[in-house]
Amino acid sequence: MQLNLTGRHVEITDSLRDYVTNKFAKLERHFDHINNVHVILDVEKLSQKAEATMHVNGGELFASEAQQDMYAAIDGLVDKLDRQVIKHKEKLSRH
Repeated sequence: MQLNLTGRHVEITDSLRDYVTNKFAKLERHFDHINNVHVILDVEKLSQKAEATMHVNGGELFASEAQQDMYAAIDGLVDKLDRQVIKHKEKLSRH
């Protein structure tokens, strides 16, 4: 899985990069056909926003999450993507 990380109005520190990498590694356990993920971390005044586009076999998944804390936003983002990945996997296994 290739992981691209972009920061808008925020510097991507090593700890932030490691956190995102570890969280997305958990997603790969559920579905190993994740080709490419583009994560954008954005700071807008009071909210920290994380969004991601995942290219998987058979489609593309997108989710975004905004929180007061960047780590909480990343957690919420991964939870949303996790549900989408499981749903996508079930859809593929039905065919």
